Amino acid sequence: METSQPKVVVLGGGTGMPVLLRGLKHYPLDLSVIVTVADDGGSTGEIRQQIKIPAPGDIRNVIASLSNVDEEMTNLFQHRFQDRDGLAGHSLGNLVLVAMNQVTGNFYEAVKKVGALFQVQADILPVVNEEVTLHALMDDGTIVSGESNIPMKHKKINRVYLTPDDIQPIPNVVQAIMDADVIIISPGSLYTSILPNIIMKDVIRALNQTEAKVIYVCNMMTQHGETDNYDATDHVEAIYEHIGCHTIDTIVVHKEEIIQKVQDKYKLEKSYPVTYDKQSLESLGLHVIEENMIDYKGTYIRHNTNKLAELLFNYIQAKKCERKG
Repeated sequence: METSQPKVVVLGGGTGMPVLLRGLKHYPLDLSVIVTVADDGGSTGEIRQQIKIPAPGDIRNVIASLSNVDEEMTNLFQHRFQDRDGLAGHSLGNLVLVAMNQVTGNFYEAVKKVGALFQVQADILPVVNEEVTLHALMDDGTIVSGESNIPMKHKKINRVYLTPDDIQPIPNVVQAIMDADVIIISPGSLYTSILPNIIMKDVIRALNQTEAKVIYVCNMMTQHGETDNYDATDHVEAIYEHIGCHTIDTIVVHKEEIIQKVQDKYKLEKSYPVTYDKQSLESLGLHVIEENMIDYKGTYIRHNTNKLAELLFNYIQAKKCERKG
């Protein structure tokens, strides 16, 4: 009788990934989390200007979302200094990761040790162990460098890529993808949080060779400067253009109309609901899961943590034994 926990890999970054992980951590899963390290804005950007290190910001948020310590400790880790001094704008968690990196001399080891301090029951994997820069080739032929700069140009993105050109993912990343029963691509900024995780050659090869089922949780809102006028099919096709077709098995889309007052607020940021055409998605070979997923509690709408986690766990349980042929 099979008693081992399903091996699940979550890929992503940005604000969507922690929402998903806060729910998933309560389920019996052998969880690996592969996190982008291409961020160069805010506290992370200032740190990277002074220290050659993978971006710690998304890693910090993942540790906080998976922590099993009391809320005060997690809030302390996420605390952002406000005083008008050299620490203003910096997150304590970023500084802790930088300090541990200097102690260990290895960013992945630093992440593991900080994760252990917060009793994280998952393997958090920075996709690479060194500094990288994200670039975007725009439709007009121009190249924009730097994760934080790309959406600010408000141009249509053709594709994104990383430098150095020969950058290699840490071996654990490829192994986790190959060993997984299910791979979840989290919601998040498509070109600046999701794709930087999966556009390295070894990761692309692993995603095309793995027997794991791959499920993509599509964004609920477009992002100005990245996915203007994109529907769900456009999101999937952008991923396919970078890593190859038929790499995703299932997509989760939000089906309920978003309340008008929320839409009106997002319109001020030129952000609109991501629509979908089920037939168009199915023509790409996708199984489509339609669900009402919105959490309206915060300043911005997010996926409902508990509802999404339950949906994903049910999917994982159903698919564990249905390995790709």
